[in-house]
Amino acid sequence: MSQFIDGISKSIMPVNQTTNQISPGDAQANFADTLKTAISSVNKSQVVSNQKTEAFARGDVENLHDVMIAAQKASITLETSVQVQRKVIDAYNEIMRMQV
Repeated sequence: MSQFIDGISKSIMPVNQTTNQISPGDAQANFADTLKTAISSVNKSQVVSNQKTEAFARGDVENLHDVMIAAQKASITLETSVQVQRKVIDAYNEIMRMQV
């Protein structure tokens, strides 16, 4: 989960010092990269969890603790991403309801 948050905080672009704004194209590219990084991180944790679970089922892994920790990490990162998605959609809907 901390990798997910670190990926987001590292990908935020600095604001242009002269105008205190970034261009819409840069903002869109930044958002797309951040989203791709976050989804990739969630997918990676899910794949690691599946691999460890399958290895445990085959008898290749003897340490159940590692398997359970990987499964919990995958579960938490997925749940976090779903909650972030809900918050983003709620914020978008709130913006769309604003009167100009």
